[in-house]
Amino acid sequence: MDGYEQMILLGIGLGTLVRMIELRIDYRQYPGYPHGYVVHSTLGFIAAALGALVIPALLEENYVAVTILGAAAQQFQNIRTMERDFLTEIETTELVPRGIAYIENIAKVFEARNYLAMMTAFFTTIGYYFLNLIGGLIVGGLTAYFLDKIMVQKTVGNIANIRVADLEFSGPTGSNIGVEGVVMMNVGLKEALEQWKKAGIGIAIEPKDDDARATLANIGQRQAIVHDVANQLGVKLDIGVVDYTPLARLNLDTGRVYMIIIPIEPDEECVKQAVSSTPILEEARRRPLQSKAGSAAAD
Repeated sequence: MDGYEQMILLGIGLGTLVRMIELRIDYRQYPGYPHGYVVHSTLGFIAAALGALVIPALLEENYVAVTILGAAAQQFQNIRTMERDFLTEIETTELVPRGIAYIENIAKVFEARNYLAMMTAFFTTIGYYFLNLIGGLIVGGLTAYFLDKIMVQKTVGNIANIRVADLEFSGPTGSNIGVEGVVMMNVGLKEALEQWKKAGIGIAIEPKDDDARATLANIGQRQAIVHDVANQLGVKLDIGVVDYTPLARLNLDTGRVYMIIIPIEPDEECVKQAVSSTPILEEARRRPLQSKAGSAAAD
């Protein structure tokens, strides 16, 4: 493909750069550094290379080369499987597990980001062909920006109101821990009960509409909230110490979700922020209001 070197290199370069920018390590520490960076940077480079080769292949009427995109899509699906299997294997090492739904969500994101690199490279070469080098950079940059905005996930704070709620201790011995009438757990040890009274924090998550109510009722979504809060603020928990396990329970009458936790950093506002920033899992998202029956029932 003589004469297309600059076009191809521009597409590969911008596509790989976009994938590198998306490799951000946050509080989840995933992907890990440096091994995770090497793996996903290499895959991003391959995805960008495939996207950059499409236009030159079509211009040369080499249609067989374009069929390699089908094989690439299969490989990216294998990436999703690889991430899912890896996270599932290490799930037993988490004091507060992510949950199957959260794992599937993470795996899907890593697959999608390779398509982001591929599409960025593809549209960069289109811009280069019809415009020039600067045009290719602009078209590729706008493509990456637009796709990145589409891929942004909503958070719990977008669909629910979050507030701190007092822990309630009921029962003959005061060993039932609850929030606003919802019993969360029974604590048998006096020492554990004292810890809950001293440092325990209760959170009420009130859905803004029936769509949010159905989403928050999902077990995977609630587990993701508990995991993210424990991951960001720490949790006083160890193997076999079940009395300190953070929990999220549903009020069946109101649809509110209540969470209790003893964080290492006992700052109520920070706990609220951690809950608010938890992503809404695609696998947990529900839209009953989009159906005729659900909309009529809500009225």
